[in-house]
Amino acid sequence: MRRKVIAILGLFLTLAFLIGPTVVSGEESITAADAAKFTGQQKTVCGTVASANYATRSKGQPTFLNLDQPYPRQVFTVLIWGSDRGRFQEPPEALSGKRICVTGVIQSYRGRPEIVVKDPTQIKAK
Repeated sequence: MRRKVIAILGLFLTLAFLIGPTVVSGEESITAADAAKFTGQQKTVCGTVASANYATRSKGQPTFLNLDQPYPRQVFTVLIWGSDRGRFQEPPEALSGKRICVTGVIQSYRGRPEIVVKDPTQIKAK
């Protein structure tokens, strides 16, 4: 009986170790490549910031964090409007090259998925 309990506990710990990295804040995360399948839903999307741009001369002064591929081939975009940049302790483009997970409602802009971030707590660097 004791061996069964130890075996089950070992199996549970192994599964927790394997599945654990895909869970962020109690919610299962998805890849940037899968994000388009979840348009209109709140999800946590994870990927590597392949390019970052603070467009100071554009209307609204947006910051774009493009995941997994740089612009113009980005797989997914994190959009931060200039009016929300002041909430960040560091410039968001400092996340370039880092793996991040972003939580919010997935929208589609010109056929590509994105999340508009209003608060730094929506982004977790890994």
